[in-house]
Amino acid sequence: MGFAAARALLEHGLQGLMIFDVNPAQAQTKVEELQKEFPEAKIKFQKVDITDDVAVAHGVEETTSLLGSVDVLLSFAGVVGCHHAIEMTAAQWRKTLDINTTGCFLVAQAVAKQMIAQGTGGSIVFTASISGHRVNYPQPQIAYNVSKAALLTLKNGLAAEWARYGIRVNSISPGYADTILNEGDGIAECRAIWADRNPTGRMGAPQELTGAVVLLSSSAGTYMNGTPPDFQALFFNMLSGYQERILLSMVARFSFEIM
Repeated sequence: MGFAAARALLEHGLQGLMIFDVNPAQAQTKVEELQKEFPEAKIKFQKVDITDDVAVAHGVEETTSLLGSVDVLLSFAGVVGCHHAIEMTAAQWRKTLDINTTGCFLVAQAVAKQMIAQGTGGSIVFTASISGHRVNYPQPQIAYNVSKAALLTLKNGLAAEWARYGIRVNSISPGYADTILNEGDGIAECRAIWADRNPTGRMGAPQELTGAVVLLSSSAGTYMNGTPPDFQALFFNMLSGYQERILLSMVARFSFEIM
């Protein structure tokens, strides 16, 4: 989903892109694809563990040095593990919350500090989930659901706190989509159930969410702050000429057991 959003923004004129990922091999291939497709843009990558506040701060400093500024943060980092609540270990619970909630906060905090220092304001967009609004079926994933619900409250609080700096904080809540979190034969039955319970009879595609991302990242959405769109399909026609420098925060999948 993150790379689909990056491609959409580059198509709209994005000039600078930094990608944080904990998996260098996986990210490098995608970065090279984008560099080949958009040779005029400055596209960089850093290996960053977003649960490490020192590493995150250094990563944002390096991003600023390479791109000149940080104007937008898209936070796509996330992992999921399907464990029944009665059997879940403390370590399993903490890993999901550390990445999905704490990690996203640490990156947002570091980016906000840079935006304040720049005096330019900016846009921060969290990727929450329908799982933060309602309970999923049939998979047990309480830690993931809580982590995404927490992002919604985090978004609201930061939107209120940072508005005075000209920083907008919003979120999108995708429905079931064909992303890395939903891959694998082990969840074929779940995928069939998800598609069957959707009136369209299918799951979403990552590119169907990019219109919302472009809206919230660009000047077209400068009066949107603290919004929680439950976007499951693309329905925005966006403007071109997008010039900002963006930092895309992602993290590779750790485990999915039904997952």
